[in-house]
Amino acid sequence: MRAVTASLICGLLLTPLAQAASTQPQAFLTSLEQAGKTGAFAQLEQRQRELLVQRLRQAAQPLDQSGIEHVRQTAPLTDEAWLTAQGYDFAKEQLQQADIQVLEGFRTLPQSLLAASTATVVRINHSASPKLQDRAVLDANGIAFLYYLADALGPRLGQAFLDAYERGDLGKAAALIKASEVSTAPAKKYFDYPRPFLLPDKPVTLVPDRVVVGDGKPYVASAGAFPSGHSTVGYTDSLLLAAMLPERAPALIARGAGYGYSRQVLGVHYPLDVIGGRMIAQYNVAHYLADPAYRRLFDEAREQLRTALTKACGVALGQCAASAAVGQDPWNSRAAFAFNHYTLSYGLPTAGSVKQPIQVPASAPGLAQALAPALDAAAAQARLAKPHGVPELGLDPAHNQWQRLDLLDVIRTP
Repeated sequence: MRAVTASLICGLLLTPLAQAASTQPQAFLTSLEQAGKTGAFAQLEQRQRELLVQRLRQAAQPLDQSGIEHVRQTAPLTDEAWLTAQGYDFAKEQLQQADIQVLEGFRTLPQSLLAASTATVVRINHSASPKLQDRAVLDANGIAFLYYLADALGPRLGQAFLDAYERGDLGKAAALIKASEVSTAPAKKYFDYPRPFLLPDKPVTLVPDRVVVGDGKPYVASAGAFPSGHSTVGYTDSLLLAAMLPERAPALIARGAGYGYSRQVLGVHYPLDVIGGRMIAQYNVAHYLADPAYRRLFDEAREQLRTALTKACGVALGQCAASAAVGQDPWNSRAAFAFNHYTLSYGLPTAGSVKQPIQVPASAPGLAQALAPALDAAAAQARLAKPHGVPELGLDPAHNQWQRLDLLDVIRTP
């Protein structure tokens, strides 16, 4: 976002509101770190990391950040031949322009919101533990793959997912999910906001790579800050997999939020960038799922994925997807769901009442139904219209409030 003064940032960091907001995600981040130390979840995380690093070291030429940025998911992980044969037009250019319209409210932002956004990334960046920093580097460098989603599936289903993904048994889903990502390059050029680490007063500290290349060089990013391209990818992937595996949809939605949070740990994005990425990912996924031609591809990919995971699990998918023991399934916990809720606004200054009903975007009920198939259209509309305590930041047109949608709460409401 635009530059703000260091004194204003420091003032915001010291306010009671900022201090309260800083404690909100901590319970979950602590539980996530604890789960990663021992047990089945730690084993899943270790395997995720090993498989990703192995792929990157095989494919990146050279083995540095520039080489990693050019790595793409290939066979056997993905079935590009199947997807190409379908001849589906993803109409990316039209969606990119539509995304800019969804984000039009970010063109003019009050100084108080900009300063609070900067203060928030400073706090997140400075308070991140080495473990959280390493997770953020893995998230960033693993953008071409789906490995990062496995830990949101819990230890049992997560291991089955990695088995099936490595064998190529999820090739249709892997191909369709990654092909459904929409580049944020036009939006970045349109908004032209500088990244936090490029501000004149250098308020954040770049994070060294200790886990992929392992050379200790800081992770950096190029192009504009807004919206966050990685966050758009993270939310897109997690939403589409959640629609294929509604048994784990809440945990996957929370994982998308965690992927966006990683961008701030690295000091390369503001919370507003991540919020913008979430908004357009929701819009794009809802758009695709409403298209009958896309839905035919989605249904075929989903069927392959569910069949392959059932085989890899060796038991019924619902049983395999069930929540693991306490402390071994952190993304499927109340703390994770509270963390997700926090990331919907990051405690930024509100522009309207948190109780005011949401003006539900036209395609949002279909997205909610995909994530929770038991919902009918009327119930989805009604639940989406409830505020769920999410404040309005004044970023959306009044009729198109993607920022305020708490999809996780909507699909969990009894």
